[in-house]
Amino acid sequence: MPKRPELAHLLAVYAAAVPVLLAAPAAVAAPQEPPPPPAAIGGERMGLSGVQVAPLAGAPALPGDLTGQSWVVADAASGDVLASSNPHRRLAPASTLKILFADTVLPKFDRNLVHRVADAEIQGIGAGSSLVGIKEDLDYKVEDLWRGVFLSSGNDAVHVLSHMNGGIQQTVTEMQARATALQARDTKVVSPDGYDMEGQVSSAYDLTLFARAGLRNPDFRMYCATRDAMFPGAVDKNSGQRGSFGIANTDRLLGKYPGLIGVKNGFTTEAGSTFVGAAERGGRTLLVTVMHPTTYQKVYDETAALLDWGFAAADKVTPVGRLVDEAPAGGTEPAPTGQAGGNAGVPAPPPHPSPTPTAAPTAPTAAAGGGDGLGPAGWLGIAAALAVAGAGARHLLRRRGRTA
Repeated sequence: MPKRPELAHLLAVYAAAVPVLLAAPAAVAAPQEPPPPPAAIGGERMGLSGVQVAPLAGAPALPGDLTGQSWVVADAASGDVLASSNPHRRLAPASTLKILFADTVLPKFDRNLVHRVADAEIQGIGAGSSLVGIKEDLDYKVEDLWRGVFLSSGNDAVHVLSHMNGGIQQTVTEMQARATALQARDTKVVSPDGYDMEGQVSSAYDLTLFARAGLRNPDFRMYCATRDAMFPGAVDKNSGQRGSFGIANTDRLLGKYPGLIGVKNGFTTEAGSTFVGAAERGGRTLLVTVMHPTTYQKVYDETAALLDWGFAAADKVTPVGRLVDEAPAGGTEPAPTGQAGGNAGVPAPPPHPSPTPTAAPTAPTAAAGGGDGLGPAGWLGIAAALAVAGAGARHLLRRRGRTA
């Protein structure tokens, strides 16, 4: 055994080394690159600005005079995006938001259901709104109300159907939930009719998702393709008979562009013109959405030009993205494929937890709750330094002819 002075000296070596090592910072890890931003819904190129197109040999050139701030050309069946420009740019949607309204509410009521309109149901409609002409204390079939929505873009019809659905706010909440289910993440719903409201936005990509979903419903497809109809009017005071009046679809391409199925147009002071159109030719259905061109008429001209291009180019371009499918019930989204097809750009679900390790646990790190913050590098540093201190102590003892 070492004498007391030598033992005291040995303990002093350890005592001096440990506090200094504990106070020293842990080894600094090499700087890491920041994680990449989340992939855009629909594929990487859907998140890029400007025109995106990948022509193959013989592909026609895109129209050269497009002014829309955002547009999409997509195949309704496959979901392939044939070309786009700023598809996720968030812009005021105007009445094209009624597509989402129909996706949400239309399946809930039988078309032959009769509803008597209360005065409160047609109050609070924005000034300057488009109206079909609904009157209080009169009966309307649900199918008449939907014709008012699709043909006349009637905000009064939207309000009545919203009240039937539990109220304006209830409908807004359900529309937002429907947008989430469709993975339309650019859309913020404030008013069910698309009237200009602060914070209310959508995108060409999202509106195309809404139209694709809507066209799967035969009633939706029927209403948006209807060119004109008779709408119930007021009751004649003398005869007691109820009259009717004609309404016509405000979609300027319907009946003029070959194969046009319809869908929905819109215009407000803030949004300018917006349009979502679907057309069928040769067994192929294309969807085109155009938002915020320079003039009202251009929204139709540019939609027709992009439809023409899409039908000519469909087999001569590589898709630049994809319209994603509705998320499965429960909110778990499919994993991305890393390709333009599939559900590219959809975040993968978190991995399953790893099995409980059988090896001995490592020293706590700064990320573990209640740890000391040193991390593995700090512990290794302390161990190495203590080994050095121990070697020094043994050297001291050997010099004095002692063993540990």
